[in-house]
Amino acid sequence: MSLTNPLAGAGDLCRLSAAELSEAYAKGSLSPVDVARAAIARAEDINPTLNAFTFLDIAGALEAASASERRWRDGAPLSPSDGIPTTLKDIVWVKGWSVRYGSTTTPVTPYEIDAPSVALLRKAGAVFIGQTTTPEFGWKAVTDSALCGVTRNPWNPAKTSGGSSGGAAVAAATGAGVFHLGTDGGGSIRVPASFCGIVGHKPTFGRVPAYPASAFGTVAHIGPMTRSAADALAMLQAMSGRDLRDWAQGAGVLSPLSQETGSLAGRKIGYWSQPASGRLDPEIGALVDGAVRKLEAAGAIVEPVSLPADSLLDLFHHHWFTGAAARLSTVPPGERGKVDPGFLEVASQGAAYSSIDLVKAQVRRADFGAAMDRLLSDYDFLVSPGTALPAFDAGLEVPPAGDYARWTEWAGFSFPINLSQQPACIVPCALTEAGLPVGFQIVGARGEDARVLAAAASLEVLFSQ
Repeated sequence: MSLTNPLAGAGDLCRLSAAELSEAYAKGSLSPVDVARAAIARAEDINPTLNAFTFLDIAGALEAASASERRWRDGAPLSPSDGIPTTLKDIVWVKGWSVRYGSTTTPVTPYEIDAPSVALLRKAGAVFIGQTTTPEFGWKAVTDSALCGVTRNPWNPAKTSGGSSGGAAVAAATGAGVFHLGTDGGGSIRVPASFCGIVGHKPTFGRVPAYPASAFGTVAHIGPMTRSAADALAMLQAMSGRDLRDWAQGAGVLSPLSQETGSLAGRKIGYWSQPASGRLDPEIGALVDGAVRKLEAAGAIVEPVSLPADSLLDLFHHHWFTGAAARLSTVPPGERGKVDPGFLEVASQGAAYSSIDLVKAQVRRADFGAAMDRLLSDYDFLVSPGTALPAFDAGLEVPPAGDYARWTEWAGFSFPINLSQQPACIVPCALTEAGLPVGFQIVGARGEDARVLAAAASLEVLFSQ
C-alpha cells in the first residue's frame, strides 16, 4: 500500500531512509544540517493541525547536525545512524530537556542525564529534533492530555492517532524525522503504528535498556517507530545494549541484531485471528484475512492458533492498574485534581487489588509467558491484526459506538504480548474503505527481534504487490 497521503507536502529530504541518508552523507551529496532543517520545517508544518510535538529543539538539533557533518566530512562517523533526524517521546529523560510525561503535575526543570535509550542514540550520533506527545503518564492507547491537547491522525485529522506514542507515529508518518522513540506497555507503539500506517516494533523486553524503571513494571518496553522495517532495525541497533542501571534487563536476550534474510517460504506461521478482549471489526478481519492469503501464496504454512490462556484482560488489568496506582502515588495529593479522570479511575481500581491478588497475577503471568514461549517454539511466527478496529474519533478513549469502558478492552491484539514480552512488529497491510490504515502484527520468540524485522521487511514487499 502507498503511504503518500501523510507525506503529501513533505520535501524529498523528508522521504529518505536512514540507509539512503548515510550513503549520501558518506558521499558528501547531502548534509546532516540540511536534512535536520528539512525535518524541523516539516514538523513545524504539520504540528498546528496534528499536534505531534511538545516542542522542537532547533538550536540543539542544528548544533548536533553540524557536528555530524564534520564527522562525515572527516570520514569518522560515530555509526551508520550519525546525523539521522530523531524524535523522543515525552516520557524518557533527555539531558537539557523538560520531560513532563504529558502531565501538568510534573516539574518543568530540565533533566541532567539521558535515559539509557537516549544516551545510546546520542552516542550513535542521532540528531534530536524534538519531543513528541503522549497522554498523561502514557496510560492509554490514544494521545490527548490537559498539557498538550489532542494528537490527530495524519490520514484523517478527525480520527485518533492512537497512543500512547501517538505523536511519534504522526511524526513518522508525515516525514518529520526518520527515527522515532516510542514506549509500549500495552500496545503504545503498535496501536498508533496501526492507526497511522507506519512500522512500529515492540522489542523483546530488555533489548532496549530503561531507567528509571517504569511504574508499570515489566510490561513496559521501549522501541523504534519508523516508516520501514529496515529503519526500525537500524534504530533498534543504535538504541540496544546493556546498561547496569537497568536491573530488569536480562543480558541473555541481547543476542546480536544482525541483518537476516526474511524469506517467508516454508515458514510455519500461527494465525491468531480473535482478540483477547473486545470484538474484531468485520472489515479489519477481512482485510487481514486477505493479507494472510498473500502469506500463503508466498509459500508460508499458516495454521489457526489461539492464545494459551483465558482471562488475559483481567490479568493485564492487575499489572497495568496497579502500575497506575503506583504512578499516581508520586503525584502530590494537592495536584491530583488536575490528573486525567480516566487515569484516576484505573489507579483507584489498581489500589483496590490486594498484595495477594498481585502475587497471584504474577504467577498467572509466568504460566502464560511460559505457554507463549512453548507456542513460539512450535511456530516461526504468529501473525494477527494490529488492532481489532480502525482509528476512531479523536479525543475519545473508546469508540463512540459499542460498550467499551476502557481502552484495554479494544486493544486485545496488543497487551497479551506485553505480558509475554516477545518481540512484535506492525506493518501496514491495507486501507479501509474510509481510507484508514490497517496494521498487520508479526510476533516472534523472545530474543528474535532481527528475525521478526527481517520478516516484516518481506511483508512490506508482499503487501505492496
